[in-house]
Amino acid sequence: MYSVMRWLALLPLLVTLPLQAATTQVRLLLPTDAVAPGQTVLAGVRLKMAPLWHTYWRNAGDAGAPTEIEWSLPAGITAGEIQWPTPEKVKFGDLLTYGYHDEVVLLVPLSVAADAAPGPRELKAEVSWLECEVQCVKGSGDVSAKVTVGPGGKPTEEAPLIEAWKGKLPKSGSDMAAKASWAAAAEGDSRPIQIEWTPRNAKATYDFYPYPGKGFEIAAKTEGSSAGGKARLKKAVTKYEGDWPAEISGLLVEQTGKESVAAYEVKMPLAAASTATVAVSVAGAKAQSLWAMLGFAFLGGLILNIMPCVLPVIALKILGFVQQSKEAPGRVRSLGIVYTLGVLASFLVLAGLVIAVQKAGRAASWGMQFQNPVFVIVMTTLVTLVALNLFGLFEVNLGGRAMGAAGDLASKEGATGAFFNGVLATVLATPCTAPFLAVALGFAFAQPPSIIALMFLVMGLGLAAPYLVLSWFPQWLRVLPKPGAWMEKFKIAMGFPMLATALWLLSLTNAHFGSSGPLWVGLFLVVLALAVWIWGQFVQRGGARRGVALALSIVLIGAAYGYALERELNWRNPPPAAANGVHVKKGGIPWEAWSPQAVAEARGAGRVVLVDFTADWCVTCQANKKSSLEIPSVRQKLKDLNAVALLGDYTREDPRIAEELKRYQRAGVPLVLVYPTDKSAEPIVLPSLLTPGIVLDALEKAAGKQTAAVR
Repeated sequence: MYSVMRWLALLPLLVTLPLQAATTQVRLLLPTDAVAPGQTVLAGVRLKMAPLWHTYWRNAGDAGAPTEIEWSLPAGITAGEIQWPTPEKVKFGDLLTYGYHDEVVLLVPLSVAADAAPGPRELKAEVSWLECEVQCVKGSGDVSAKVTVGPGGKPTEEAPLIEAWKGKLPKSGSDMAAKASWAAAAEGDSRPIQIEWTPRNAKATYDFYPYPGKGFEIAAKTEGSSAGGKARLKKAVTKYEGDWPAEISGLLVEQTGKESVAAYEVKMPLAAASTATVAVSVAGAKAQSLWAMLGFAFLGGLILNIMPCVLPVIALKILGFVQQSKEAPGRVRSLGIVYTLGVLASFLVLAGLVIAVQKAGRAASWGMQFQNPVFVIVMTTLVTLVALNLFGLFEVNLGGRAMGAAGDLASKEGATGAFFNGVLATVLATPCTAPFLAVALGFAFAQPPSIIALMFLVMGLGLAAPYLVLSWFPQWLRVLPKPGAWMEKFKIAMGFPMLATALWLLSLTNAHFGSSGPLWVGLFLVVLALAVWIWGQFVQRGGARRGVALALSIVLIGAAYGYALERELNWRNPPPAAANGVHVKKGGIPWEAWSPQAVAEARGAGRVVLVDFTADWCVTCQANKKSSLEIPSVRQKLKDLNAVALLGDYTREDPRIAEELKRYQRAGVPLVLVYPTDKSAEPIVLPSLLTPGIVLDALEKAAGKQTAAVR
């Protein structure tokens, strides 16, 4: 199919001069006049083209056809595969092809059988080719040469020419650490690949000339860059039949001048995008300093302290600082260290989760635990218990049972409370993406396990830094009011932001269980609240009927769990996600479900495309939607431009969206892209935190066929 398309591309040129004869001259060259039995000689088929005309390589590129040789050989002599010298890349209008100008000698090994009888032989072949200048002409010619089978061969006049063209054959690139991987998900029958290797010449320009494949074609167009001692290229694969290729082969080309070209033959398995050692951005990768990324990680963790996800825990820490202000400085410092250890331990657990997911061949992302319905319900229950404990419904002393321990840990004094505050701060921080954090995470998720662990530890250190610093300089705590009766009221007041967090988590169950999710989980939480109130009122503070109260609490929790979570929700095995369900708010942006095909169709129609990759559990995403997307000015701009708005919902796991996040070096949502009307232009990548001006400016640039990359 793809060879037919090449000929169709050249058809207008072929028919313009239907009677013109081919001008290329063809000859068969031999390096010796005799070959001993059992030996192999490298013959040459020389094509001499007229000035400005060219013939084609084994892979012609966007158009054209390779030269073919049909041998007619006497018994006892066999021909091997053509050995192709390194071609040049030829621009032919809007097409890019691979070929040869002036002349080329195609080398073919001819083997003489060990039992071949001595004597003269005549070697014949029919050579056919396509030659092009402005027009293209098909040519063919018969070639022949005589050789003697036997010892004592002498070099011919053509031997130096054959030897010279042997020097133009590609060398082996097996030691160049070449790697190829899919760069993103497929869009229809097209899919990008990225190629990386360690070049021999750091000052060269780089390219990859692919060998032809079965059922697929690699485009001649190349996007390239070099960074960190690596050459990195991006090319597009078009599939015509069967599966996507598992392996590609071709030439790694390093060119320092028009005549100075070195080529190295390689064969590379195509790895999944998630296993690529270095993620290549669409606009071309730039070297990212590890130290700079560590700085971004620390700043991102520091800024997380003022994000809405972590505010409930900050309230608890304020209460803790007030309580600590009357304690000895050494005690305050030790609690600050314990809190920091809780944060760092939690971030190490997250790093281990990311590494495990990557080793399993899946795409890891920031906040991915919220895609697990079991985690969402457990976390909702835990935060609800913390709120109830702050309200004073129950208390837990050192002899308390495990049911209440989870709710009390965060408000508990001492090392246990400090450590668990660190854990809770980390867990609640993951749905938020702070400035600098998106860049750091995008870098971290493409690194080896040791770098992933280091990046997560530095993020955790940034999150814990304010409390660690305050614990070591307790004199700064003097600005806080002195401990007193007001603290009990403040503690109750702080239960309300924790309860608000529980309600937000409850809303996430809708994505996993449908509209009935919040109802049945909410019912379970109400009964749980009743049970812990009975526990606190009649077991902890009660009198003679503690046994009855304890039994009633256990029965209530067991019944609510069995009926609401197990029977009605089947919470451990939720139903599969509905396909492409997108909720459109009345009067809002007319969102359509995102898919690579939807993007390709909209771009094919020449329309601006706005893509919002979001999730219900992503607080930053929801803030962006309210402040910068679902607003009148953006809705009107989309309408004026006749733009298409596509929504990629990452609330539940979607491998396609995970690949897109990887492609644009984002560790998680939000990711907002604006595709220009120019089909060849790359999308504009918007920053994690949006403003109306950023969105409107990107839409204007996209409509004006300009591109930008704002990360």
